[in-house]
Amino acid sequence: MKRLIYLSLILIFILSGCSNSIQTKGEKTEEGTKKLQIVTTFYPMYFFTKKVVGDAASVDLLIPNGVEPHEWEPSTKDMINIQDSDMFIYNSRYFETWTEKIFKSINQKDMEIVEASKGIKLMDADANTEEDHESENHSSKDPHVWLSPVLAQQEVDNIARVLEQKDPKNKELYEKNAEAFKVELSELDALYKETINKATTKEFVTQHASFGYLAKQYGLIQIPIAGLSPEVEPPLGKLAELTKLTQEKNIKVIYFEGMTSSKVAQTLADEIGAKTEVLNPLEGLTKEEQNQGLDYIGVMKKNLEALKKSIF
Repeated sequence: MKRLIYLSLILIFILSGCSNSIQTKGEKTEEGTKKLQIVTTFYPMYFFTKKVVGDAASVDLLIPNGVEPHEWEPSTKDMINIQDSDMFIYNSRYFETWTEKIFKSINQKDMEIVEASKGIKLMDADANTEEDHESENHSSKDPHVWLSPVLAQQEVDNIARVLEQKDPKNKELYEKNAEAFKVELSELDALYKETINKATTKEFVTQHASFGYLAKQYGLIQIPIAGLSPEVEPPLGKLAELTKLTQEKNIKVIYFEGMTSSKVAQTLADEIGAKTEVLNPLEGLTKEEQNQGLDYIGVMKKNLEALKKSIF
């Protein structure tokens, strides 16, 4: 089915003569010039980009909030929207794994493609080591760099740099907005440091192994129940090991994320008499978070409050 979608898109491009590459893109500004039309993949990429561009460009979110992005695949309409954009921004080919197929199908002549995590050393998914970002072993890299406020600043720099090149008339605005947002991220980093430096323990247990960069940044130890995919359940033997380990370490909180089932976390919590709490990997905002007016900064602060229940 997925192959048919990609073939259908290629056929559309052939039949249209790839005419979208010469069409006028973007909405008009008050001065009558065209705004950049930017497509971003999931919430952190959307939020980072909006903080940089403000109202100077049009920014669309491809994967809707509330949709778990790990197994998401673009429809033909989504792929056409990407083709029609001036710029496509994604986190990493290790997270949005479908992008490589798309890049082989679309005409990239008049668009910029930004891999926001480019240049960041990615940790190996199976060990506490770092591997070069250009490694060909796609399946073993942890892409969750946006959960470190320090690495998030590098992603903002990558996004802003390409925006400034693509839209030089707004270069000063993008530079100013990027620097202002990086100040917010630096303040968030300082808050995490100040809080975690006072911690009485460093270990926390998560259902989904997405907090490796945050843990490394602040000297914490993440103990994941499952791997990088939130949908994969651990074998019974692994749960038995974790039950023993968490009892020995007197773990009182097991974390799960709001957009997936808490069943595995609840099972372990019930075994050891612990509570469950949400620790949000910010792969999308839940409806409740949207109703509360929360954004990346707000959710990261809520995550810190949740972590305090384990480390104090």
